[in-house]
Amino acid sequence: MTTVTMPQDKNSHIIQTIAAYGKSLLGFIRKRVKNDADAEDILQDVWYQFSNVLNAGPVEQTSSWLYKVARNRILDKHKKHTETLLDDILPTDEDDDDAPDFTAILMTEATTPETEYLRNLFWEQLFVALDELPETQRQVFIWQELEDKSFEEISQLTGENVNTLTSRKRYAVLHLRKRLKQLYKEITEY
Repeated sequence: MTTVTMPQDKNSHIIQTIAAYGKSLLGFIRKRVKNDADAEDILQDVWYQFSNVLNAGPVEQTSSWLYKVARNRILDKHKKHTETLLDDILPTDEDDDDAPDFTAILMTEATTPETEYLRNLFWEQLFVALDELPETQRQVFIWQELEDKSFEEISQLTGENVNTLTSRKRYAVLHLRKRLKQLYKEITEY
């Protein structure tokens, strides 16, 4: 682990740090996100935070600090994506007391063997339920929710109109809600 020495001015230190860690840090981030644009956004965020923290004083373990901030940004991105996925597949009707609430399981900060097991079980069952869907419904759901494509982009890919795609996704969501409700009952009744 290398520590970058503090040059006379802040800008020189930032340039030196980017030269020393930029390529490896970008490689680290790329392995953990789904596309280069997300990786570059996260890296830019890390450099922005780094420049701000230097105003408070020197960073002792530059390498550790950079990778920790990068990991946190990656986790924030995954967490945000999981929240939007959960918003879509979980019922929003507050009157439905039987509605599964995976939010507590998937969004908890604590990482215990139990929470890891439940997260893995959720994702495993989600993909099993997706495999039960007709190909057209499954593909629209995957493109929209897991690959962040808009209905317009999917329409251009498939030649289908947006209303047809929206309907297919709706049927997929209804099926997933039903299947995940079963899983939620199994988890909470043990």
